[in-house]
Amino acid sequence: MASQMSPISEVGSRYAIALYDLAQNAKAIEAVEGDLAELATAISTSKDLHALISSPVFTREDQLAAITAILKKAGAYELVQNVTGLMAQNGRLNALQGMIAAFQKMAADARGEVSATAISATELNDEQTRRLRAEIEASVGKAVNLETEVDPSLLGGLIVKVGSRMVDSSLRTKLNKLKLAMKEA
Repeated sequence: MASQMSPISEVGSRYAIALYDLAQNAKAIEAVEGDLAELATAISTSKDLHALISSPVFTREDQLAAITAILKKAGAYELVQNVTGLMAQNGRLNALQGMIAAFQKMAADARGEVSATAISATELNDEQTRRLRAEIEASVGKAVNLETEVDPSLLGGLIVKVGSRMVDSSLRTKLNKLKLAMKEA
C-alpha cells in the first residue's frame, strides 16, 4: 500500500476540523474517510486531477465544476462533496491534499492509531510488513497504520518514520557515513 504523504497546511487543517465535526455529528467518519482516501489516491495517480487542484490556471468555477462532477460520479458522500465544493469556491483546492491528510490523522488519533511510513529498497512482502508493524506497535504502544513505499536508491535496509521520529537504517545512509568518516581520517 504505497502512499505519498502530503504536508498538512493550516488552511487544510481548518477544513479538516470542520469536516470531521460534521462527519462526527452525522456518524459518518468511516464513510468520509473512505471517500477521502479514494480521492487522495486519485490525486496521486492522475496528473490531470493533480493539476486541476494545484494549478492557478484553472478558474474557481472550472475547479468547482470539475471536482463536483468527479465526486458525484464516484458516489462520494455528500459531506465530502460539499466541503470540497466549498474549498473550490473559496479558491482553496490547493489545500485539498493537506485537508485529507489532516482528516485522516484526526480519525486515526480518535481510534488510538498512529501512522507510520516504511521506505525500503524493494517491495516488502506480507510477512515482512506484518512483522515490521508488530515491532513498531511494540515500540510505540499503539495500533499502527503502516504505509509502505519503495525507493531503490536506498540500496538496502529501511527508513521508518513514526510521527516526527525517523529511524534510518538504509545502506545508502550507512555508506554515506562511512564515506564521511573516511574523509575525516
